[in-house]
Order: sequence, then structure tokens, then C-alpha cells
Amino acid sequence: MADESYPEDLKYHPEHDWARIEGEEAVFGITWFAQDQLGEVVFYDPPEVGRTLSAGSSYAEVESVKAVSDVIAPLSGEVIAVNEDLSGKPESINDDPYGDGWLVRVKLSDTSEVDSLLDVGAYRELLSQ
Repeated sequence: MADESYPEDLKYHPEHDWARIEGEEAVFGITWFAQDQLGEVVFYDPPEVGRTLSAGSSYAEVESVKAVSDVIAPLSGEVIAVNEDLSGKPESINDDPYGDGWLVRVKLSDTSEVDSLLDVGAYRELLSQ
């Protein structure tokens, strides 16, 4: 399992999801805190490529030995890629939540939504409450 970390180049959603903004696109995943709370991830049910996501709504499920949890979209847009490697290796979400454990790549429909997400300092403050 990965060591606790929250990269400074990411934006965070209060539901413990992250977004790496890359121009008009973004990569989404769950934070170290989320995967730690879940425990060992055993299954990831991704959305279909082409699906439209709405910020703040569920778009996938992650199943662990403890529970099944919805994954919340931090931003709105169209899914243009899913991490196919997770179908055979869902533990990558635990091992490397910000790298090999990414979930989807999205073409953003409204880049101004990024302003509503938390930076790393605000996210850490949320975790300490």
C-alpha cells in the first residue's frame, strides 16, 4: 500500500477524489485517504468511454474487502479513456492512487468548474476536521 500523500499539482473534491488538469482534459482518481478507508481494493467497475459525467455525481464503483463505494466525479465532461489495467490489477488503486491507479480520463465540458475544487492545503484541512 502506498504511503500517505497528496500531490500539490492536483485538485481535490471533498468526497476524496482528485483531478489532474491537463488543458481541456483531466485524469480522475481517488485519494490516498479514500483508498485507505476502503482497504484492499478487489474490483473496479468503470464507466463506458463516451459517457458524460456530471460534477458531484457517481460515475463508477470501487469494491474492497470491506465495502462497495461510489466514485464521485470532481468535474463534468465526457469519458475518453478508462484505465483498462485495473480490470486485472485493481490493487493498483491502493499501491499507486495517483499514478497507475488512475481511473478515467475526461474531456472537460466546463473548465471553470476547476475553481470549485480544493487545493492540497484546503484538502488537508478538510481531512483534519
